[in-house]
Amino acid sequence: MYEEALSAAVPGAVLWRATAGGGSVVLPDGCMDLLWADGRLLVAGPDTGPHPAGEVPGGAFAGIRLAPGTAPALIGVPAHALRDRRVELADLWPARAVRRASALVEGSGDARAGLEALAGARAADAGAPDPLAAEVVARLRAGEAVAAIARAVGLGERQLHRRSLDAFGYGPRTLGRILRLRRALSLARAGLPYAEVACVAGYADQAHLAREVRALAGTTLRAYLAGSAGSAGADGAKSETPQPSGSRTTA
Repeated sequence: MYEEALSAAVPGAVLWRATAGGGSVVLPDGCMDLLWADGRLLVAGPDTGPHPAGEVPGGAFAGIRLAPGTAPALIGVPAHALRDRRVELADLWPARAVRRASALVEGSGDARAGLEALAGARAADAGAPDPLAAEVVARLRAGEAVAAIARAVGLGERQLHRRSLDAFGYGPRTLGRILRLRRALSLARAGLPYAEVACVAGYADQAHLAREVRALAGTTLRAYLAGSAGSAGADGAKSETPQPSGSRTTA
């Protein structure tokens, strides 16, 4: 079981909950999550490829998925330090802060609401995320080249790469590939022919699309669609196979 809803309190965030289910694979989406897993708080860092389920043991999970570039200020750790990792919050924050955070989530009655309150409080204390992040994401989604984005934001490409590592966990080219993949998967789920998916999502051709799906999702587009058929999920959510959206944790 997996369900999600937009956060009303944390801009761009998604609240979700899930129970363990076999056979899932988590796909990259450029986001980071705060997780509540059987009484433990964890952080799921940004992924660069498919991750097998079961990395975080447990039977029931809740999370808040934070929009690309927004989590590092809130968590207090640069995104690249958490890339492709699931880390106990106790390894990142002082013990007293973790105890307070755990009490807030556990006492909320709904772990998702508690995580939302925790994220909101941390965001208020930490201040705004890197203002560059939102513009970079928007320009990448629009298909702009990295060199053009660097010029638009007034940085050299190396400077943009360093800022992106802190904000997203990887450079803008990798983030752009991941965002393009997300769009392609959404279009494919909507029923567009593969060649049209490739064209609309900005790939050179259908072969290019196939290579990128294999590289970033570890599967073929046909296999992905076969696995996701009949399940519901919001566009842009964390993907799993067989579900089109889901958590980073389900076993």
